[in-house]
Amino acid sequence: MLVGMVHDVLVVEDEEDIAVPLMRTLEREGYDVSRVSGGAEAVAFVLDDAPAVVILDLGLPDMDGIDVCRQMRSGGYLGGIIMVTARAGELDRVVGLDVGADDYLAKPFGLAELLARVRALLRRSGSAPVQDDATVTTSSGLKIDAGARRVHLGEREIALTAKEFDVLAVLASNHDKVVPRETLMNEVWDQNWYGSTKTLDVTIGRLRSKLEAAEAGEKVVAIRGVGFRLETDS
Repeated sequence: MLVGMVHDVLVVEDEEDIAVPLMRTLEREGYDVSRVSGGAEAVAFVLDDAPAVVILDLGLPDMDGIDVCRQMRSGGYLGGIIMVTARAGELDRVVGLDVGADDYLAKPFGLAELLARVRALLRRSGSAPVQDDATVTTSSGLKIDAGARRVHLGEREIALTAKEFDVLAVLASNHDKVVPRETLMNEVWDQNWYGSTKTLDVTIGRLRSKLEAAEAGEKVVAIRGVGFRLETDS
């Protein structure tokens, strides 16, 4: 059972035999659970109510779940998204992560496994991988505030998902130093992560694109076979 803050979870699933036991299990664990069965309804709900976590089925009757995820992120939603799908293959996994999902679970799955994923995502989303009160400001003026979990360039905020923020926080706290892939995976996804490590590359790609679009003056450099380094873009 959860202790302290009650987290709200949105289940996006049109199949009753999957949604009902999932919701009951989440409620027994102390989560405040809502459910919608369509993609358009899910996007509207998330942008209005901003739940802590969305459990998103890809096979929805009105929209593809990947498009739903894309619209949630483009609308400014920064909470956790766990995609659930019966589709097989690495392509779906990578595409899902590329549009902003934080995790990926294939059907059939055990409820205990999904609960573990939700807890891990909330744990990472609720605390930065650096000290809670730490703020890092780079020489280019990029400010990473771990306590508020916000990133600013001057007066302008750069919106990042939970995982993008955590990766940036780790890299910024080791500015100009190479952070090994294993370190990033352990600190951002924890040592019990059993999904594809390509999630790190996809998250890095999204983070890099956002920094470039914001002209942040910082770039993420890949060191082949080792890891990544955050450095001031000369």
